[in-house]
Parts: sequence; C-alpha cells; structure tokens
Amino acid sequence: MRFITKPWAIAFLAVVTLTGVGAAVAQEGGDPTLPPAEPKHVNGGEDVNLNPKDMLDKVRGMVPEMDKLRAVVGEQLAEAKRKKDVVKALCLDDKVKQMKLATDTAKDRVVDLTSAVSQNDPDRSRHEFTVIQVLRERVQTLVAEAQQCIGEETGFVGNTDVVMQIDPALPDADPSDFPDDPLVSEPPLLASPTL
Repeated sequence: MRFITKPWAIAFLAVVTLTGVGAAVAQEGGDPTLPPAEPKHVNGGEDVNLNPKDMLDKVRGMVPEMDKLRAVVGEQLAEAKRKKDVVKALCLDDKVKQMKLATDTAKDRVVDLTSAVSQNDPDRSRHEFTVIQVLRERVQTLVAEAQQCIGEETGFVGNTDVVMQIDPALPDADPSDFPDDPLVSEPPLLASPTL
C-alpha cells in the first residue's frame, strides 16, 4: 500500500481529521460557570435578514462572548495542568486551540464584515455574518466537548418519560411465536458417483 507523502495532502488529511473529531454533536452541558448558550440557528435565516449595520452590531457582541468562553476553558486547562492530569490537559488544550482558531477567524471576519458594510454590499455582509455565526456555534460546541473532557455529564437533568406509540395498522399476531406447522423443506438427495 502506498501512502500519500505530498505536504498539501498531509495538511488536507490533518484538517479533515481535526474537523471530523470536532464535529461531534454535543448537548449543552452542566458547568454553572459557563453562560447559557443561545439557541442555535446556523441557517435559520431570521438573523440573516437583518440589515448589514445590525449584523455588524450583533457580531461585535459575539467575539467577546467567544473570548470569554475560551477563557473559561483555559482556566479548566490550567487547573488540569496544576493537578497534573495529563489526559484532561491534552483534551482541554486541543479544545482551547480550536477555540482560539475559531475566535481569531471570527475577528478577521468581523473586519471583512465591516468592509462589506462600508461598501454597502448586502450579499457579502450576509455571507460574513453567517460565517461568524457558524464560528460562534463551533466555539459553543467546543465548550460542550470540553465539559466531556473534564468528566462533566452533558444532558438533561430530571426524570425521563418514555412514550411508546403502536401503529394501529400492525397485525395482532405476536411475531415471536413459533408457527404451529412450520414449512420445512427436505434437502434434495444428491447422487454420488461413488455410490
């Protein structure tokens, strides 16, 4: 088997791997030091219909929020290092680095959005705004993943109700019952040249 040795191919595989690892969907979780996340809507459309100046005002509040979330996970990383918990430290370090990349990219996109607003380009403004929203949601997902690094359970607290609905079109027969007269076929007799 021949392995890919081109630098661009290796970089591409690294990006795909890191993106795939970070793309796990996690529910917002349980650390009370973190601010509650707003409902997610990547392609929701209601925010994309804002005028460009409102988009710019909204993203100017997103970047400090992203920085704050990264700082909280950074504190958890410092705590894991202080306790010499290598596994948690490695996991949290990866999350902090990914959060830094997303936050830095969002800051660059705010500059691009500012330029689009000043040039009165609504299509480019919507594009930049959507990218910044996606980056913000990525940071929120990384926070939930960081909670899993430190062993915090994510999910819902409280009782779980299971509701079962049976399709009325199903037959009343129990499929687990063995039939009274199963159809059993006899295997064919083969003639052997040695008989």
